[in-house]
Amino acid sequence: MALRAIAARLTAMGAAIGGGIGDGILIGHTVDSIARQPELQSRLQATMFIGVGLIEAMPIIAIVIGFLVMNK
Repeated sequence: MALRAIAARLTAMGAAIGGGIGDGILIGHTVDSIARQPELQSRLQATMFIGVGLIEAMPIIAIVIGFLVMNK
């Protein structure tokens, strides 16, 4: 049981770290693109928000899987 709890925590931790890094990279590149071409700001922001939503789905799914593994 203890190994399952450790595995679930490591899974959630890894997913959260990966999601944070992914968000940082995506937002950084979006800001750079907006600085280069300000006229595309609305299109770039819309695409960024969709990307952030997809990136943030990964940690949520990993946490759910972690809970399922812990309660098995």
